[in-house]
Formats: sequence, C-alpha cells, structure tokens
Amino acid sequence: MIVRCQHKKITLPPGTSVRDCLAALGASEGALAAMRGGQVLELNETLREDCDLTPITLQNEEGRRIYERCLRMMMLLAVRRLYPGEQVRIEYSAGNGVFVRLPRLTLSEAMVAEIEAEMHRIASAGLPFEKRCWALEDAIAYFDAEGQQDKVELLHYRPFPYFNMYRLGNLWDYFYGAMAPSTAWAQVFQLHYHAPGFVLLMPDRTDPAKPSPYVDMPKHLAVFAQSAAWCEILGVVNAADVGRLMDSGAMREFIRINEALHDKAIAAIADKIVAAGKRIILIAGPSSSGKTTFAQRLRVHLKVMGRHPLQLSMDDYYLNRDTLPREPDGSLDLESIHTLDLPRLQQDICRLLAGEEVETPVFSFTTGKREPQGVPNRLESGQPLIVEGIHGLNPILSEGLPQDQIHRVFVSALTCVNLDDHNRIRTTDVRLLRRIVRDSATRGTPARGTLAMWDSVRRGEDTWIFPYQEQADSMFNTALHYELPILKHFAYDALKAIQPEDPTYLKSRRLLKTLHYFPALDPALLTEIPPLSLEREFIGGCTFYEK
Repeated sequence: MIVRCQHKKITLPPGTSVRDCLAALGASEGALAAMRGGQVLELNETLREDCDLTPITLQNEEGRRIYERCLRMMMLLAVRRLYPGEQVRIEYSAGNGVFVRLPRLTLSEAMVAEIEAEMHRIASAGLPFEKRCWALEDAIAYFDAEGQQDKVELLHYRPFPYFNMYRLGNLWDYFYGAMAPSTAWAQVFQLHYHAPGFVLLMPDRTDPAKPSPYVDMPKHLAVFAQSAAWCEILGVVNAADVGRLMDSGAMREFIRINEALHDKAIAAIADKIVAAGKRIILIAGPSSSGKTTFAQRLRVHLKVMGRHPLQLSMDDYYLNRDTLPREPDGSLDLESIHTLDLPRLQQDICRLLAGEEVETPVFSFTTGKREPQGVPNRLESGQPLIVEGIHGLNPILSEGLPQDQIHRVFVSALTCVNLDDHNRIRTTDVRLLRRIVRDSATRGTPARGTLAMWDSVRRGEDTWIFPYQEQADSMFNTALHYELPILKHFAYDALKAIQPEDPTYLKSRRLLKTLHYFPALDPALLTEIPPLSLEREFIGGCTFYEK
C-alpha cells in the first residue's frame, strides 16, 4: 500500500501501524495520533489501503484534547491508588488547565503533591492505554459495580450498542475520543493546588517540554464556581440529569428557573453600575457569548432604575473591508481590533458624553462597507452609554476616555453541565453549536462553513479577547443549563450530514458525540423559552430584534 504524508510517500505492507508509517515517513516526532481525511487514527491502529496521513501533535486542537484525555486517566488512576473509592469530578477550564475536585474531600497542598507524584510514577512506567470494544450492557454493569452512577445513568441515553473502553492499570473508563498508546506520551504536566481541588496543567503551547504556567483568574473562576453551585442546587450537574428532567416533564420549570437566575444576575450588575454612577458601559466577550442580547437586557434593567441608556455596537465601526490589510496568506484577520475605526469610535463616545449630537455609523455586512447615511444620536445629562463588541475590554479601545466613568463587563458562556463526572463539556463547543445554529438561520451559512472558520475565530479570541477578561468590573455567565437539547434540536441533522471526506468532519463528530447523550426535544418546550432569553439570540424569536 502507498502511504503519503507531508509531501512524501512510501510503499509499506498492509497491516503496518500508523505509528510505523509515520516513522518510515520521518513524521513521527511529537505525533499523538494521525488524521486520515476527517477521521482520527490512533497510533496503534493498522492500515490496509492507500491513504494520506497528517500527524496530530500538541500544535493541533485535537492533539491537545488527546493529551488531556491521557492526563485525566492517569490522574484518575493516581487518585484510585491513593484514595480508593473517592469520587473525582473534572469540571472546567482554569488557568491553562482544567479544575478537578474530589467532592467528598477537601484536598490539602500536600495531598495534591502526592497525587502529582503518583501521576509521574505512572507516566514513567509507560503503562499502555488498552482499548477494547464493550457491549453497552457490559459497560453499564461495570460502572454500576464501581458505584459510578453518573455513567450508568448517562449510558442509558447512548444510541449505540457498542463503544470503546480504555484500561490503564486496573482502571477502565470511557473518554469520548482517541488516546495515545501509553503514558509515556504524556509526561509533561503539573498539578496546581487551588482549594478545594487543583488545576491539572497541560504542556505549554510555546514550549511543550514544560508545563503551562498557572494563570490566576479569580474573577473567571468565581463566576464558574457560582454557576456550578447553581447546578448543584438545581440537581443538574451532568447530561443524564438534563435527560431525567426531560423524561419526567420537569423541563419547563427548569427553564424558568434558569431564566430567573439570569435575570437576577443582570439586575445585580445594573445595581452596581447605578450605585457607582458610571456612564460608559463597555461590554465584551467571545463569539456567540450572547453579548448583544445581554446588552439589551442590561439596558432594560437600567431603565427600570431611571436610567435611559443609548446603545452602540462596535460592529458599526468596522472599517470598509476593501481597506483592511491582508495576512501573508491573503486572508483578513477580522478578529483584530485594528479592523475597527478606533479614532472615530473614541471621538464619538467623547462627543456624546459632552452632550453633542453625533451621527453614528451603520455598517453593512452584506456589502462589507459603511452605509452612506448614519444615525443621529445624543446623550442627555447623566444618560449612560452602552458600547458592545468583542474588543470592549481592550485597553486600546478605552484610551482617551474618562476612566472613572467606565464600567467593564465580560460575558461568556461558561458551561457547568458535564457529560459525566470524568468528562466535561467544553465551553468552546457550546459556543460553536450556538454559532452554527445562528449562522444557519440568519446568515445563510451552512454548518460546515461555520466549522471551517472556527479555528480562526478561536485564535482571534485568544489574542484579542481572553487576555483582558480579568479587567472586568462585572462578569456574567450566559450559559443556560437547559440549552444543549435545544441546540441539538436545531443543529443535529446538519452536523450528521457532514461526510468523512469533508475537512470539518472531525469537528462535527466531536459535537455529535456530546449531543448523542441528550434526548430528542419535544418542540413544544420551545414555547417556554422567553422572547428576551439569551438563547433566543441563536435559535431566533428574540423580540429585541423585531422591527
């Protein structure tokens, strides 16, 4: 058979492993797996026919996910050895890693150091991640005997009768994706103590030979912790809990409570702004975080308190597309703050604060240009100004503005519902699902088009948005704990239609693996979602945007 990789090709006998093929082609360094078309192949898998391979390393999103899965299983084995029978819950992204806690134990720094030392022993031993195909009923029986009811309940929603389990030492588990051959592939990591648990740190992106430095993000973690506490109060921490609510007919009440929590949190931010007498409210957040609807709802709450804010969108201050500089590959970096007419935006804000009438621009995404005619606006004395856009917290934007008049708000969808105790649902995946649904409905972009641009969007967020989130005066979590079955209802068929040869196939399958564990939605439930809900920004029906 002929195997091609990185402009090289070689003839090898059928049955050669992916690992040996990459080695023969000089492409094995740093490889954790390989791509064939849109499919991930583990290094121990064998090939039988001609194909093109692309190595998956820590430089790829999928490579980092594989590495994290390996570390998670190593950590679980270490805890099993040190604290037999203890529950482990792997929760959310935190400071270049993932936050982990043992719900029945308050860990000390010494205990976390013990777990890390045991993980290093496991890594050095080069223990294999052994894959076996299990029948669904056998997996349910195993997890039931292990006392892992989270997995027992989840697997009742699995639509397929077989799946891959992995063994490491005396531990069997399931991780919803490919693994490296052994623990020898995952030797770079660190545990950072963060009461009541710890952060499992991945290799540094710029220097994979050392662990990522821990980045302290107290505001970010506080919002996550608050939302996780809400989930526990509501009794919904894993996907199976959502399924149980749907099966029992309690989903409508759950939606109402979610929406009430959102409204309460927005009202608290409005109280804070009014109490401090702030007049400039800068709202930022990543793609599909719900910034626009949040800004509108905040405007309503400020009106309730006797303020009557004027709202501006940074999108209207985009420079004409034909004037933007190109990247070396000819593409446009549309996430950069330099795509905005910053001098005009800053000047308009200052003039509005001074009480002048200003013709604010209107940008057309259809033509890629500013409309010839703007909109006349004026601020009355004491009237606040809301400015919403992805760059709202970037210090460049607020240069020259009266700093004592600014209140900064960062919004993001921080998902706190897991698949099960050991497998989290990534916030970026939920935002991607939101954008797929919205782009299809309002921009005519098919799912594969949104998937294809997502890597570029994420790079822009890491450069231009997330570094500034801790500068916020207020943070708001736009995640709704009921929303994954809703997003499944709108996105599932489009994702399922993407074929293996499509470059976006891997992303689509990754999303489908999550959505499989949520029951089909009764469309009548959609009537329970209020017209001003953050969810309506993506599924449609938000009355803020009706003429």
